[in-house]
Amino acid sequence: MDIANLIQTVAIYALPVLFAITVHEAAHGYAARHYGDNTAYMLGRITLNPIKHIDPVGTILMPLMLYFATSGAFLFGYAKPVPVRFGNLRHPKRDMVWVALAGPGANLAQALLWGALFLILSGSGVTEPFFLKMCQGGVLVNVVMFAFNLFPLPPLDGGRILVGLLPHRQAEMVSRIEPWGFFIVMALVIFGVVSALWMRPLMTLTYGLLDLLLSPLAMLLS
Repeated sequence: MDIANLIQTVAIYALPVLFAITVHEAAHGYAARHYGDNTAYMLGRITLNPIKHIDPVGTILMPLMLYFATSGAFLFGYAKPVPVRFGNLRHPKRDMVWVALAGPGANLAQALLWGALFLILSGSGVTEPFFLKMCQGGVLVNVVMFAFNLFPLPPLDGGRILVGLLPHRQAEMVSRIEPWGFFIVMALVIFGVVSALWMRPLMTLTYGLLDLLLSPLAMLLS
């Protein structure tokens, strides 16, 4: 393992990752408060302070272990989930969808901002690789988080969106998966199912959307 390369990679991705997970979780809490649940607000989780959202195992230890174990080929991590009491929402089934969408939506917005910053720096003549790679890393991290969290299986955001959209009987059946959902998702990730059938297609579409949204800025700066 090249320690110098590891340090460089950590330095490039540290800020984008911290913003990605912090704003993602804070967005869930803000949306929940907007729709009637103050749980996250009362616990101080609607904040951009990353310390409030970092899980020592999921955010730090697990990604580092996987980086060393796979030589950087496979990374996975998670933040401390924002507590939401869906029963407190004004319209629990409907509002659950918006609360769940808030996190991935925040990642999509950040990907757009990192992409815009990359174009602005490039258009301004900045050639420092560190800052340009950080912007590219910011786009990548947020596109990955956006796509992965939309996978339609609880406890991921996509699973909660699915539960909110399905009729009550089918929604109840899907929600029963949640206690084992994390392990099912991990198995699907390890066997490449999530990557091949979900991540790659959705990430391709997301990059296409970002290119479309950023095209006016690109033309302006060209």
